[in-house]
Amino acid sequence: MDTTPLHDTAGSHLVTQVPRAYATDTVGSVFSALPGKFYDSTDAIYIVDDAEILLGLVRFSQLLASPGEVKMGELMIRNLPMVDPDDDQEQVAMLAMKHDITSIPVIDTQKKLLGVVPPQALFEILRREHIEDMNRLVGIWKENNRALRAIEASPTRRVRDRLPWLLLGLMGSMGAGSVVAGFERTIEAHISVVFFMPIIVYLADAIGTQTEAVAVRGLSLSHTPIKNLLTGELRTGLLIGLSLGILIFPYVFLTSRDIRLACAVSLAVVIAGGFATTIGFLLPWLLSCMGKDPAFGSGPVCTIIQDVLSLLIYFLIVNVLIM
Repeated sequence: MDTTPLHDTAGSHLVTQVPRAYATDTVGSVFSALPGKFYDSTDAIYIVDDAEILLGLVRFSQLLASPGEVKMGELMIRNLPMVDPDDDQEQVAMLAMKHDITSIPVIDTQKKLLGVVPPQALFEILRREHIEDMNRLVGIWKENNRALRAIEASPTRRVRDRLPWLLLGLMGSMGAGSVVAGFERTIEAHISVVFFMPIIVYLADAIGTQTEAVAVRGLSLSHTPIKNLLTGELRTGLLIGLSLGILIFPYVFLTSRDIRLACAVSLAVVIAGGFATTIGFLLPWLLSCMGKDPAFGSGPVCTIIQDVLSLLIYFLIVNVLIM
């Protein structure tokens, strides 16, 4: 069952007054029929048959450049992306970008042309979705929150919007503290281990944040099997972690004069990088499968998991290589 709100659908942005023509019409006859009529969108001429079923379109720029005796069917672009009135607005905007067209035709169940989602609506959709994604990525709770409301709301309203995710962060920080406390003997025996904890945590968070940004929007566009996407992100994380691990090795060794600790830090960066990309991709995907916006799985939630796991990985490696 589609739970997309009515105001977030293609139908909510639909305009019906668009230029139409038949495939047998000539360029000259179409031009002569245009003056004196009002249109909501004029970026293209939509080609229909007698039953108003959409066949294709002719861009207005192409119409201007064509001789008057040419038939519209000869200029027509076929195999257009088309959407239903109930389709999600963000998918509509992404479809327009993918196919390099400035408006998206909206059809009914019989493929009759109802109208189009015009260029100005597509720009507005992309702007709104970008603002919502940015709000969610930083842990602002309300799905319908807008940037203006988020910055101009009363302090108590801002607290209500932001606090829920941060409470999860508080619990996660307690978990991270418990991980560190669990390795108290390791820290007492090798105090220099503590000096490199911020490196592990920061790099894992940074790698994960990059993956979240890719996953949040990429999941709505890609048709590649999830197994392939996840495998690709895991390899990416390991390669990034390997690169960073190699670079950090001489710094740790020169600072601590302990080659085992340098190996432990570098190895922790590699493994934490792989886990960070996996979590940063997998959690938004799981939420997407549950019918939730993937953006809600990013930001604070992924950060909690990545912080705890990166510390756990680091101390386990230290215990194996040093203790």
